[in-house]
Amino acid sequence: MEHQVSSYSACFLIPCYNHGSTIAQVADSLATFSLPIVLVDDGSNQATKAALCSLATQENIHLVTLEANQGKGGAVMAGIKAIEQMGCSHAIQIDADGQHDISALPKLIEQSKALPHKLISGRPIYDDSVPKSRLYGRYITHIWVWIETLSFTIKDSMCGFRVYPVKATSATLTKYRIGKRMDFDTEILVRMFWEGIDIDFIETRVVYPEGGISHFDALHDNIKISQMHTKLFFNMLPRIPKLIARHFRSQDSAKAAHDRLVQSNANANNSNRNDFNEASDNQNHWSKRKERGTVLGIKLLLGIYSLLGRKVFNVILSLVMRYYHLTGKHAKQASQHYLETLTHYAETQNITLPSNLGSYQHLLSFGHTLLDKLAAWKGDFSLKNLTIHGQDVFDGIIRNKQGVVLLGSHLGNIELCRALSRRHKHIKINALVFTEHAEQFNRVMKAVNPCSELNLIQVSSIGPDVAILLEQKIEQGEWIVIVGDRTSTSKESRSVWADFLGQPAPFPQGPFVLASILKAPVYLLFGLRDDNRKDPHFNVYFEHFSDKIELPRKERQTALQRTVQQYAQRLEHYTLKAPLQWYNFFNFWTLSNQQDDRKNEK
Repeated sequence: MEHQVSSYSACFLIPCYNHGSTIAQVADSLATFSLPIVLVDDGSNQATKAALCSLATQENIHLVTLEANQGKGGAVMAGIKAIEQMGCSHAIQIDADGQHDISALPKLIEQSKALPHKLISGRPIYDDSVPKSRLYGRYITHIWVWIETLSFTIKDSMCGFRVYPVKATSATLTKYRIGKRMDFDTEILVRMFWEGIDIDFIETRVVYPEGGISHFDALHDNIKISQMHTKLFFNMLPRIPKLIARHFRSQDSAKAAHDRLVQSNANANNSNRNDFNEASDNQNHWSKRKERGTVLGIKLLLGIYSLLGRKVFNVILSLVMRYYHLTGKHAKQASQHYLETLTHYAETQNITLPSNLGSYQHLLSFGHTLLDKLAAWKGDFSLKNLTIHGQDVFDGIIRNKQGVVLLGSHLGNIELCRALSRRHKHIKINALVFTEHAEQFNRVMKAVNPCSELNLIQVSSIGPDVAILLEQKIEQGEWIVIVGDRTSTSKESRSVWADFLGQPAPFPQGPFVLASILKAPVYLLFGLRDDNRKDPHFNVYFEHFSDKIELPRKERQTALQRTVQQYAQRLEHYTLKAPLQWYNFFNFWTLSNQQDDRKNEK
């Protein structure tokens, strides 16, 4: 936590251009704070100059005069320079037109005193007086700023109601050539964020006074703002690794106190577990691993894709995944182990594999598939993006209007089935997902497509209530999609070992037992990206698996073993078709060292 410093000294900064009718009222409203005021005359007309000169005769009010109009940014820069020479540590910027809520100043100043190393800015709350064109324009700028910083930290970059730490601001202004007009407020925040300055916000009411003066030129200022965002975007690209690293450091800092408390309690209550060493982390259950990709990161990538297209996205993605490859120790190790296992198996079977099988290419493929999943949920793919293999099987399912179970996996992109469902409106596809590992992604899906959650069935375990719900959906002719290649999050011990890529691997019992309970036809579904084509294109494989999975009581284990092995063989077959699209980034061929999960059974 940052502490208040005794040398904190603030000064008001008011850039003024032809606001002679309002500047005196604004200055008078600040008298109760007993702080110096720096007025910057930005080449104003004679009436405003007279008003400013009159105010400058008052104690504690200083006037900086610019002979020619420099723009709002130029006026603020001149004011910052003057305030630095005065020896003040912080500059409180306020507009001269009276649109800022002076009643929010105490909170703004208090926050700045508590966090003197941060830039504190207002976050506007508008009333009905705000022009709609301004409001919509701000939203567009917000999206650009989030992309330029790879962060949602800057909640509003256009509000001129803020407190600058003078020393850090002056250093940023010296280092960069920043726009001097309406582009200034946004650019200075982005640049300071790049320089490692943290930014906090307080909510403040903003009104647009009737008859108020606006110097915003819709044509020229919008051109300058567009040029600014273009410049910032391309300047951001080489900073991507640094910005991502900062994001993770911020997460670690915010989490540090909580983690220390948890660790302290764990040491006190579980001292007998201190024998665990670093190697045990590699044996944690897959669901206990925290994905480094966050909701924030996913939304930012989706924003880049939506605004700039897939080509620009791919350039940024390659840089992001290169950084992840360098820093993602466990994912990289898991990838290398999988690729070594795959290569060894292919050699023993005389199977030719692609030549570019490296862990970086593997992680990059995962990044592309993440975008494919989002695009599928967003509705960007249609049948023209798909080649269906097993068309007769698919047509038969459609024709019979029968509820079915689709067994998928973490190979490729199973969300492609959504593109199919849009052609056949009577089909409803339900994805069975586990709350423990789907929560973050589901939040993103809701943001991408508000109706997406209607097709998600979140469960913590498969019990009688879930089975009854799914039976009802099957009877209504709906499809149930469930993956069969990851062990249970709560009952890992309920696994069936089957050969996969030449080695025994644990597969979950749950999906296959559930399919037998539902007594529905079972099909396999695999969606593999065709990386040989420039435009997004996918091969979707529909394959009949079983008319009905039967697990007789007396031969239950044998029948289950046979069924799981059949699934593992088909999964292996398609994995060899697209080896870089296998996305289980953990040691797939082992169980974890988690405690006996059978105690969780009810």
